[in-house]
Amino acid sequence: MRIVFYILSFFFLSYGFAQEKKLVTVHKAMELMGTRFDITVVSTNEDLGYINIEEATAEIVRIENMISSWNPDSETSLINLNAGVKPVKVSQELFMLIERAKQISEITDGAFDISYASLYDIWKFDGSMVKVPTPEEVSKALETVGHEKIILNPLERTVYLSKKGMKISFGAIGKGYAADKAKELLVSKQVQGGIINAAGDLTTWGTKATGEKWLIGIANPLSKDKIFSWLPVVESSVATSGDSEKYVIFEGLKYSHILNPRTGYPAEGVNSVSIFAKSAELCDALATAVYIMGKEDGLALINQLGGTDVILIDNANKVYKSSGILLNEKP
Repeated sequence: MRIVFYILSFFFLSYGFAQEKKLVTVHKAMELMGTRFDITVVSTNEDLGYINIEEATAEIVRIENMISSWNPDSETSLINLNAGVKPVKVSQELFMLIERAKQISEITDGAFDISYASLYDIWKFDGSMVKVPTPEEVSKALETVGHEKIILNPLERTVYLSKKGMKISFGAIGKGYAADKAKELLVSKQVQGGIINAAGDLTTWGTKATGEKWLIGIANPLSKDKIFSWLPVVESSVATSGDSEKYVIFEGLKYSHILNPRTGYPAEGVNSVSIFAKSAELCDALATAVYIMGKEDGLALINQLGGTDVILIDNANKVYKSSGILLNEKP
């Protein structure tokens, strides 16, 4: 079971209170970074709104070209290609992203780790896997996993993967980072409000054309078509990790696509985690980390972090929340 977000962004013309110009809401959905992005902006006219969306799209594509491990010309691919060989000089932007990723690894005790990528050489969730990897295969793959093996040199601005066969991937942080950067660009263009939704990892700013707050609906864990609570999202971000879409079943056991980089096996015990924070990048990373850490450790971590909250649904469909979350039911 998972949390499903229902974005209350109504597409109509409306007059804001004490505003001379009417505002319009413009929306576009597209395929970016291998997933669906929905970009919604509040603008003074439709043409300008679509121009703003194209600018945000170009920013997301730029980031994808930097962090994609599937693009052989990306900086990330160059880092992976030189694993165990030599350090690679990278842009300041990518260096800082990796630096922040390592910091999140440290505070989550390795539950979040961008070096997890080699585990997907033995775990396949595309329908091609015919059996569970052996303990020997898992142990071998784990030799190339570990954030401490990612060596950063801030003076030279280089990244070195110290073990041959290592790979880094931004699958658990990249969409959030891209959403943040696209939002930053649109805010700099004086776009008054909007939502960037990267397959459930979303960030908002401003208000709807009516001046009302953006709201997200949280689905009942026993019925995803029924909303049991609405939450306002003001200048904030949300990201969800869950096992409902990608998994395999062998001998009656369900294996989630979210792998624990500390054990090499799929995480267990949690159905869905939604993180609320200012930064979509942080939400994206922590949603994965808390899912892997589990209910007790995950809630304890979030309750210690300022400005961060969580709603967690365990595998018995019981809902847990951090101390800062107030669930308000609406008819």
